Amino acid sequence: MNHHERPHLQNWIAGDESGSEMLKRVWRVRPFILPKPLHRVPLRVGNVLELVGPSPSAKTQILIQTAITCILPKDWKGINYGGFEHLVLFIDLDSRFDIQRFSQMLVHRIMEPYGEGGGDYDKKLYDLCMSRFLYVRCSDSFQFLQTLKTLNWRLDKEKEVHGVSVHLLMIDSIGAFHWMDRASMLLSLKENSRKTLFLQSVSEAVVQDIKKLLQVHPMLVITTKSVIFWNKSSTASIEVKGSFMKNNWEERSSRNVTRNSQHLQYREYMPSVWQSFVTHRILIRSSDDHSVTSNCQNSSFYLLEWLLPRLSFSDRIVVKDDGVFLDS
Repeated sequence: MNHHERPHLQNWIAGDESGSEMLKRVWRVRPFILPKPLHRVPLRVGNVLELVGPSPSAKTQILIQTAITCILPKDWKGINYGGFEHLVLFIDLDSRFDIQRFSQMLVHRIMEPYGEGGGDYDKKLYDLCMSRFLYVRCSDSFQFLQTLKTLNWRLDKEKEVHGVSVHLLMIDSIGAFHWMDRASMLLSLKENSRKTLFLQSVSEAVVQDIKKLLQVHPMLVITTKSVIFWNKSSTASIEVKGSFMKNNWEERSSRNVTRNSQHLQYREYMPSVWQSFVTHRILIRSSDDHSVTSNCQNSSFYLLEWLLPRLSFSDRIVVKDDGVFLDS
């Protein structure tokens, strides 16, 4: 070691950060495990996880369950809840979020350690958790972009109020406005308007705004995206706000077709700038095996498959009134 390196080494040994600053730095880069059924791959803040599947396929239910784990405390009055004790920001783009369902699942998680007949739930804990859940609804792409541009200020304010930061940014569903924007673009082109809405420009703005936000507020981003599956020989159908419109792009868009193990296909319709932004992707589809392996009345079964990174196996999940679980 030469004499030029010694001052740098001494500064490194002496340290220039407090213990709390060190813990915050380590927490930002250290991978963490999401609750089941998203537990297979460790994720870090800055990652973008996309849940892809038809509607319905429990995508929003998985978001709700994950959000509840994030807002719950690690311990409360001697009971271990295993929560992250952080805020969640939920951006609702398809206006399908059910706050009553969210409340019911939160109450169930609070009462779960007490078992059946545990009495009333802890109202103070319930209120604390609900205050950590931040909800925003957008009705079009312009509102979505406006929301993203004001989030830096809002997240700073929420951190001051709650004393903790936002841990998860959830977007349900990222493709909700795609077909409305596409129709608006075609109409503008037909009318020779200068206010043409270009899909690529909107996606670029969304990605850039989220990237800037993550630089100041490190978070894990989880989004959902609705798609339609079809057999190779059938005509594609594309979901548009609960309706379907026929499409014959199969040959033209074959390079954007994804296949799963059951020879079903779905077409990627989001612009490439968004596709390259996604770091992890999970495919969720209905289970072909409808046999009930446990006492699960009024339940729905789905297959959950990691596409990015690709894992060699799938998980079978069951959606019950009290949450989403692995079907053992």
